[in-house]
Amino acid sequence: MPVPFETLLPYAIMVGMFAVSGTGLAVIKTWQNDGKRPRYSIDQWDKVCYIFALMERDRRLTGSLRGQTDRPEAPPGFELNNPW
Repeated sequence: MPVPFETLLPYAIMVGMFAVSGTGLAVIKTWQNDGKRPRYSIDQWDKVCYIFALMERDRRLTGSLRGQTDRPEAPPGFELNNPW
């Protein structure tokens, strides 16, 4: 006995909405990370570690937590912008 196509429409709508919402969340997360893949497993221990200090330095230099710069000199006033 065949299934009427009217019964499959709600399932197609639900699957489509899951796909749209998942893609939307992935796009928003990528947009928030300046187009880079998101960092995982950043917890309290990583905030004390040397790597997070470099991420904080990059944020102070570029204005973005994920941004990096290749300029050899710091911008003016950065020597006074010390978190310690």
